[in-house]
Amino acid sequence: MRPSGMPSVDLLGEQITALLAEPATTHGLARTLRAAAKEIELHRYQRASRLAWPSGRIDGFFNIDAVPSADLLWDIREGIPLQDDSVAEIFSEHFLEHIDYPRSAKHYVREACRVLEPDGRIITGVPDAAFALSQYPGPLDASDGTIERWYAKRDCLGDINTRLDLVNFVFRDQDDNPKYTPHLWAYDHEKLVQFFTEAGFTTVEPWTFDPTMANPKHRWGSVYVIATK
Repeated sequence: MRPSGMPSVDLLGEQITALLAEPATTHGLARTLRAAAKEIELHRYQRASRLAWPSGRIDGFFNIDAVPSADLLWDIREGIPLQDDSVAEIFSEHFLEHIDYPRSAKHYVREACRVLEPDGRIITGVPDAAFALSQYPGPLDASDGTIERWYAKRDCLGDINTRLDLVNFVFRDQDDNPKYTPHLWAYDHEKLVQFFTEAGFTTVEPWTFDPTMANPKHRWGSVYVIATK
């Protein structure tokens, strides 16, 4: 039961929407409110998913995500809702950089190790921090591949004025656009090896990119590893 006087999540969401519509709401408060509104939306999805367990869309694969149209709407930061030693393979791409480190990231990878069967594998792809830094401190070219491939259609394009601006967007990506989720942590191959090894995986190796599984648009400028339990 909800204690008397405690606002419901739905009511809180309505109050946030009203505050965001107020012209007097300051920029800093609006940023915080939009982040809270997104968390409330994820909470609603997860609450609904506790009531119904949908079937998978593709033979052999079950998609878990915080937004539609996943097979299961679930906030993976809260754990993986699967039994121990029950999964042969896990795949995630351009996800890890969007969750907070160390708490959520390390909890996620420990959960992955728990649900994987012996010799099970997890394949992970993230933007390659080493690649982004390898271009620094050189000059910024207007035809830079990172800008063309990652930011050409973004509102922040006019704010990438120096090489360091581009590095900041790759690492942080907090341009106050509600369509995009901020980057919270950066990874390279070395960090991924340490990350999965610490969680109990026995081997961590480079993964040969497979366009039938991964998004071809993510291949450029990303690093992929495959870790075996």
